[in-house]
Amino acid sequence: MATHFPDDFKCPISLQIMSDPVILSSGHTFDRSSIQRWLDSGHRTCPITKLPLPEHPRLIPNYALRSLISSFTIPKSQPDPDPYWNPNLSKKYQTQFLISALVSPSSNLESSLHSLSQLTRLTKLDPGIRRQITESGAVSAVLDCVDSTESEIQEKALALLLNLSLDDDNKVGLVAEGVIGRVIKVIRAGTPSSRAIGCTMLTSLAVVEVNKATIGAYPNAVKTLILVLYNGKGREVREAATALYAICSFVDNRKRAVECGAVPILMRIGGMGLERAVEVLSLLVKCKEGREEMRKVNGCLEVFVKVIRNGSERGVQCALLTLNCLCCFAEEMCVEAKKDGVLEICVGFLDDENERVRRNAATLVQTLSCRG
Repeated sequence: MATHFPDDFKCPISLQIMSDPVILSSGHTFDRSSIQRWLDSGHRTCPITKLPLPEHPRLIPNYALRSLISSFTIPKSQPDPDPYWNPNLSKKYQTQFLISALVSPSSNLESSLHSLSQLTRLTKLDPGIRRQITESGAVSAVLDCVDSTESEIQEKALALLLNLSLDDDNKVGLVAEGVIGRVIKVIRAGTPSSRAIGCTMLTSLAVVEVNKATIGAYPNAVKTLILVLYNGKGREVREAATALYAICSFVDNRKRAVECGAVPILMRIGGMGLERAVEVLSLLVKCKEGREEMRKVNGCLEVFVKVIRNGSERGVQCALLTLNCLCCFAEEMCVEAKKDGVLEICVGFLDDENERVRRNAATLVQTLSCRG
């Protein structure tokens, strides 16, 4: 089955479809289990570039790619007959035909929807097709479709832009074309499905460091994501939290998120079981304003204690880190954490198989033992 998936979905080490893609500091993406085995074997170079890595390399979750992989549909071996589709044309010429139809002033709703659908299908599979579309100048026409009042057109256009953003060379170019403003507008007023895709689009763009700063500084961008966290449901909330995490890995955006009221909203949905919210809080706690806001939230520690008791490895890592920052910041947090049995839980993690869990637990044990 893996042969039907785009090569971008396969880990360069295992050549298998990635289940937990992460980005190495070299900028390349690998499946977490494969790159972790590489690092655990003592390697401190990128498997692809051979460039040196830090002693403790960070593995940054590639949520945009993971979302694409999870939502990917393998094309049927015998597709339904399509009146627009000419099987005798090569993919290159078929793509050019679709682009011409999309940018044509006489293109109607049905034609535009067909062109967007087929181009979205093609760009999932072929980096060359993605390059052909961006080099043709068709991105502006796709962006115009994002502004459409027809929700189906809007959603297909966003899905196509998301595929185009898979290539790092396109991420900065799409921002230069004005994609951020269009996406923010959709996230504020689109359908739940379009809002979710829009949030995933921001996550994908934010893989490039300069785009994190650009998105964070864009008027109402951070505030819009927080409004989705407050008012949204299901997938759109998860994707908004993921986008906020990606953006807040850029230091200057953390204070912006706190000032927009992110902390109490994240605490609420984190308490309801969305671990991604706890991951965002583990970034916001690194700024003074974030720690001060968390300190004000009633039942703050309960959210993190619940995660370290019952959460995933990633959730436990983030919860331990956040608790340590809060306990270092305020002595009353230390006292409360001890009452909630955090010290005993942490001692149990000192033999955990996950190195980051062990390290974060040991640090918190030290903090609780010295304070409170």
